[in-house]
Amino acid sequence: MRVLSIFMLLFLSAMTVHAEQPVQKPKKVIFMIMDGTNSDVVTLSRWYKGGPLALDDFLVGGVQTHSLRSGITDSAAAGTAMATGKKTIEDMIGMIPFLDKNDGYIARPISTVLEAAKYKGMSTGIVSTSPVQHATPAAFSAHSVTRNDYDDIAEQQVYQGMNVVLGGGKMALLPESSLNTKLNSGNNAIGSKLPVYRKDGENLITVIKNKGYQYLETKVQLEKATGPNIWGSFADEDIAYEFDREKVAPHQPSLALMTKKAINLLSKDPNGFFLFVEGSKIDWAAHKNDPVGMISEVLSFDAAVKEALDYAKKDKNTLLIAVTDHGNSGLTIGNSHTNHTYYKTPVHQFVDPLKKAKYTLTGAVAKLKIDRSNLRQVAKDYGLTPLSQHDFHRLMNVKDIETEMAKQLAKRAKLGFTSRGHTGEDVFLYAYGPGKPTGLINNTEIPKHIATFLDLPSFTKLNQSLFVDAKQFYENKGYNTKIDLTNKANPVFLANKDGESIEYPANKNIKVFNGNVVELKGNSIYNGNKFWISIE
Repeated sequence: MRVLSIFMLLFLSAMTVHAEQPVQKPKKVIFMIMDGTNSDVVTLSRWYKGGPLALDDFLVGGVQTHSLRSGITDSAAAGTAMATGKKTIEDMIGMIPFLDKNDGYIARPISTVLEAAKYKGMSTGIVSTSPVQHATPAAFSAHSVTRNDYDDIAEQQVYQGMNVVLGGGKMALLPESSLNTKLNSGNNAIGSKLPVYRKDGENLITVIKNKGYQYLETKVQLEKATGPNIWGSFADEDIAYEFDREKVAPHQPSLALMTKKAINLLSKDPNGFFLFVEGSKIDWAAHKNDPVGMISEVLSFDAAVKEALDYAKKDKNTLLIAVTDHGNSGLTIGNSHTNHTYYKTPVHQFVDPLKKAKYTLTGAVAKLKIDRSNLRQVAKDYGLTPLSQHDFHRLMNVKDIETEMAKQLAKRAKLGFTSRGHTGEDVFLYAYGPGKPTGLINNTEIPKHIATFLDLPSFTKLNQSLFVDAKQFYENKGYNTKIDLTNKANPVFLANKDGESIEYPANKNIKVFNGNVVELKGNSIYNGNKFWISIE
């Protein structure tokens, strides 16, 4: 009887210990990138705002940004590094150069942290102010030899199975027959290049709806959306700069609203989530040397960061990482005209000229008439007031008015620019939550920290499942294979043996076995030479 009592006590004690263990909350990751942002514009944005940024709360280190063969990276190589943990070369999206024994160096796809999270059963999403097919969001959700192949990238994203997709890029979803569709653009500048409509004739918006997404095109629709799966295409190309948005495209949502909505929907998944967010157009403004546009988008990004940080602090099991992929423009607070006065130049002399602007450079120039008869008003809208006769005549006669307007404003604000391209400096690392990286790290280390925190499957093992050489796989099993390029916009891998017919259409997560469609865990990727397929 005494022995039985001891066993009962041990049993009750074990049950009590088990009952007292807290329920493990699902893990989540929010990874945020402000594209093309150097350190000086972060400082300038803080001064412009007149108070601390949300980013200031969790600055923990720096990030090295070089690509595989250049000290200065492009967004495709940087995005791929931060999505896959592997360095690559310019233009490649979710792919790396690979030495094939038969074909020499080719591009092969490798798995991304978003795909690994999805493979594990977590919810996933991407948010951007650019077209969602643009280099950085594409690097997390697609695989392409070139960042410019919007057709393939868009199709892969539609078949990727993400739960939330919010941003621009509607044009890449529509066939050429939609050329008369009313444009829903941001505030593209004169001469900006919109992506072409789809060459393959497919209407991906129809596919999106058939897959069960709530398809959205306005801020109001986004606010009312209940999910669980939503796809928002709020502009044909990019969403308007934040300083211009309410004036030129009030139907479009802010990055902060898109981020908040994405978190709200994804957080309902008991398995956790991975969310990627990009403030895309800091980089766009930097390429134009437009300090107003750069500040507009840093503050827009910072507002989105606040939404994410507030959630992470409340949740306590969310890893939040924010970083820029590379510098751009070499913006400096101070220029050659401050060589002898920098030590006595108060902050307001850098900021006040910028605060006169009611629009970004793109927003102002978009209002310019062909004959420039409203030039004084356009200049005033960009903060160039009062305008001297000398400056007016330069604006009236110069061919590239955007460049001249930006130069004049930079001079007034005592700012310098060294480039209209990317720069190679280390960038700030912001991180909050469990498993956060700290110190000076390489950009390839970020996805490794994320994978460790989320306990994701090995990227190497995932590559062996998601991206298998189709020709080699099926010919080893005795199949005859070929790549059907009858429709060059829709390549198909074919395998046949003993009455069996197998088809893998490029960019889709399906195979067709004897006429029956089978859904796969990954998309089939064609690199112009080989097909890579998902094997269950």
